[in-house]
Amino acid sequence: MQSVDLTHHFLMAMPAMADPFFSKTLTYICEHSDQGALGLVVNRPIDLTLKDLLDQLDISADDETVGGLPVMFGGPIQLDRGFVLHQPVGEWQSTMAVNDEIGLTTSLDILRAIASGESPKQLLVALGYSGWAPGQIEHELSQNAWLTVPASPGIIFDLPAEERLIAAMRSLGVDFSALSDEVGHS
Repeated sequence: MQSVDLTHHFLMAMPAMADPFFSKTLTYICEHSDQGALGLVVNRPIDLTLKDLLDQLDISADDETVGGLPVMFGGPIQLDRGFVLHQPVGEWQSTMAVNDEIGLTTSLDILRAIASGESPKQLLVALGYSGWAPGQIEHELSQNAWLTVPASPGIIFDLPAEERLIAAMRSLGVDFSALSDEVGHS
């Protein structure tokens, strides 16, 4: 099977996706290599705001503007761990640069900075992540489980969660409502 690098791409779950973790999701791929892949679901808010999360971590928020931000379900792996997708990349203790513009940070220093008003310009906070074993995404793509499209930071950071999947589909020229649950092979 041909190897493909889907770093900084969206995976859009096809309507037939039976896995409840990924049904109707838009997942941003932060890293994809021959070792597997790591991504965050960016369109499934959970019943938790950033202020709630900061309170749970005993971090007092001076900046009320970020407190109401929804926290996303990033995926089913390590649900007790926070992930901050942000732009610009910045300098944090534990940051993986996705590319020159976007970073993924897992260290508490970024949450403390956000709480004190020194937040990155754009951010998305998630609990948990999505992971794939080597070759797993490629196999799932061959089974028509996902559509892929190069990611747009504007879709992640500028749109409400409920509009992100539709916007990503549109960027591919696809009307989500027109997609069938039936999978066919030509």
